[in-house]
Formats: sequence, structure tokens, C-alpha cells
Amino acid sequence: MLKIDFTKNSNSVYKVLCLGAHSDDIEIGCGGTILKLIETYSNIIFYWVVFSSDEQREKEANKSVNSFLKGAKIGKIEIKNFRNSFFPFVGADIKEYFEKLKKDFSPDLIFTHYRNDRHQDHRLVSDLTWNTYRDHLILEYEIPKYDGDLGSPNIFVHLDPSICQRKINFLMEYFATQSNKQWFTEDTFLSVLRLRGIESNALAKYAEAFYCRKAILL
Repeated sequence: MLKIDFTKNSNSVYKVLCLGAHSDDIEIGCGGTILKLIETYSNIIFYWVVFSSDEQREKEANKSVNSFLKGAKIGKIEIKNFRNSFFPFVGADIKEYFEKLKKDFSPDLIFTHYRNDRHQDHRLVSDLTWNTYRDHLILEYEIPKYDGDLGSPNIFVHLDPSICQRKINFLMEYFATQSNKQWFTEDTFLSVLRLRGIESNALAKYAEAFYCRKAILL
């Protein structure tokens, strides 16, 4: 598990693993934090994995990730095609992929889905993240949805309004396949950012929030 080291500076090397069940999950859950990390650390390396896609959503994912990670070092981008909404039923194949991933990349920080997310694909990715990585800092992000499963996160990243707007603009620009969903709107994403900003006393009003289950200080 990554120890939070207060002596590291903006030139330190960080390796970040981003995991998302679907092509827009990472961007919705931690897109603002990723943009802020890139602004803050010059030597940050990203490994980005999307587990489910089709031809159209793969194109969306590639366009989005190249915008979100512009200016960053990219270790690898992988867009997989595990069957959408059926992850629990193809879990053995996804587990095998996680075992390969563990050998390929040892991150300092992992972003994954919230363990109590009601979407079955999201939960499986979260569970396998914890099964696979036992000595890493894992932050679980949240996805707003019909199920109403937003909880009480305990880690907050304060964001400037400009970063929030960039995140939302990218989401609206690149994920046209999701525009028919009643929750996939600018005001939804801004509302969540504002709510988490209220909960963490963010001076600039906005924040992304995460669930951290285990961490080591010093």
C-alpha cells in the first residue's frame, strides 16, 4: 500500500492506474482529479483500462482519453470488449486479465469503482481491484445514476471551476452515445461536483470525492 509521503514534490514520479467498466466511467468518476494531477506533477505516468466497449464506444473512449491525458506520459491505453452488463457471468475471464495487468504495471495509485455501486459491472471491477492489488493506494470513485447509490465519501480533491468545466465539456463532446440518458447532462455532473465541494469546504466550491478503505500515513 502506498504510504502518503509528505516529502514528495512536483518532480516526483507517480504511476497511476485508471480502471473503468465502461468507456465514460473513469472520466465521470475522477476526470477532474486526473486533470489536476497532470497540472501538478510533471512526471506522472498513466495506465488506462476500459473493460467494455463496442466499435462506437471504443472510438469515443480513445478520443476522450487522449484529451484528458494530453500533456501526460501514457504507459498504456487498453480498451477491452468484455460483455456489457454481464461482468459477473464472465468474471473468470476478467479475473485472468487482472492477473496479467498485475504483472504489467505496478502503480502508486489506483482509481476504481466504488465497492457499493449498484451496477453489477462496476462492483465486479472494484472487487477484482481489491483482490489483485494488496499493497497499493486505492481510491474508489462514484458514478451518479438512477439507483441512487451515492454514499458518504471520505477523500476529497478540490477543483477549480476551470477544471470542472473542462471535464464536463469533454464528457459532453466525446460521449454522444450516452446523450439519450436522462442523467447524462452538464447539470448532473456539476451538481455532484458542487455537493462534494460543500461537504469538504472547498474554497472554489467544487470537488471530486472518493472512498479510501485503507491507507498508511508515514
